Amino acid sequence: MRVLLVYPNANKKVVSWGDAGAIAEPIALEYLGAVARSEGHEVRLLDLRLHNDALADTLAAFRPDLVGLTGYSMHVLRCLEVCRLAKELVPGCKTAVGGHHATLEPVDFFEPEVDYVVVGEGSRPFRAILAECEEQADRSSIPGTYSQVDGVFRYGGAPQPFDFAVIPEPDRTLALEDRKDYYIDWMRPIAMIRTSIGCPFRCSFCSLWRIMGGRYHTRDLDSVVSELGTIAERHVFLTDDEPFINAKRMFLLADKIERSGIEKEYFGYCRVDSMLKHADLIKRWRQIGMKRFLLGVETIFDGESSGYRKRQKREQVERGLQLAAELDIHLMCNFIIHPDYSDKQFDELIHFIEENKVEHPSFTIWTPLPGTGYADESIVVRQPNGRPNWDYFDLQHPVTATRLPKKEFVARYFNLYMRFLSKYYASDGPMTVALMQRMLQGVLHKAVPELAAKAMEGDTPPVGHE
Repeated sequence: MRVLLVYPNANKKVVSWGDAGAIAEPIALEYLGAVARSEGHEVRLLDLRLHNDALADTLAAFRPDLVGLTGYSMHVLRCLEVCRLAKELVPGCKTAVGGHHATLEPVDFFEPEVDYVVVGEGSRPFRAILAECEEQADRSSIPGTYSQVDGVFRYGGAPQPFDFAVIPEPDRTLALEDRKDYYIDWMRPIAMIRTSIGCPFRCSFCSLWRIMGGRYHTRDLDSVVSELGTIAERHVFLTDDEPFINAKRMFLLADKIERSGIEKEYFGYCRVDSMLKHADLIKRWRQIGMKRFLLGVETIFDGESSGYRKRQKREQVERGLQLAAELDIHLMCNFIIHPDYSDKQFDELIHFIEENKVEHPSFTIWTPLPGTGYADESIVVRQPNGRPNWDYFDLQHPVTATRLPKKEFVARYFNLYMRFLSKYYASDGPMTVALMQRMLQGVLHKAVPELAAKAMEGDTPPVGHE
């Protein structure tokens, strides 16, 4: 069979700059591609973030028997568009959707254009889907999969227990021509690798731990080093949900990498408390090439941190920033901006970033993502069918009511980026001030169009900073 794997792009009508901030390799589809090739199928991978106008031509030329997609909540409606076009241009083509949103809210894919909805890890279900499509068998009993039969979606039962051993190494040759274009800021090109999955913590704003049922699975270290040795890129992103929980394990991995002679520059997630608790481990990873962390600061307000079940204090964040500076590790620090923020919280956050010389502050708007347990009634952006308008669940748009008038909130959020614009520019990376301004215009163009226009003219007034 011919199998087309598609990574969706963002809705440019919502975010005009699309996926310009960072584009990492579509490793989830590379896993599925490895499964399909191992079964003898012809596979192509289309990354619509890089080739956003290539879908129709690819479908018409390749004429796939099966189209598989993955994505987050912000990709739901785009995935459905891809499935509809596949059915239109290639009659008889089957479609399968998986990923975070499909796992947590499969109902959003119970549409005529979708044949399969995969819940949880996709390798084994995808292998079964391939077999059923090839044999044209009855599609109703694949574990962890909703199959559409006679217009009704039937669940094949609970997914099989997660097992790293049954997941093949990702087939990175599927995106060979695109690999030079995968980047995160100045780290370009960048590859991804996973050494564990899941998280033992229970942060209220995050759904990753729910996807894995609260379990933390680790991968055999020799297999990690073996795969790492096949990666051509110098920059490697550890895509673990939380890599540095088990210090003994990560010390062993660092030793194995060093003994293998592999030399890379690493980027990975890290919690503030993990950094402080395991300073020697962080130092060890710095010795073998850890250049940068995405540090989940989330908030500088202790009361808010407690509400997030984050279990960290402001003074710990300050000590974490100091430790990273001492170890010469660059930080991208993420701050969650809650829709309930007033001018006071915005001003205090700006003061904190400036006082602590945060190198690369990153901002997201608090969003009641699927799986986080927040009341659906709080969502104010909706589709005609009453479901949330998932296009806006990109963490850059408020989807619930704001304390400040919405225009003021969005303007204040926009000005966080404008305030620290120089921190996002790297002369050896793809980001430029002009590109960043276009990105920021996309954040504003729906809510505050007049301010977006001023930004492009280089005349953006500060809003409530002083």
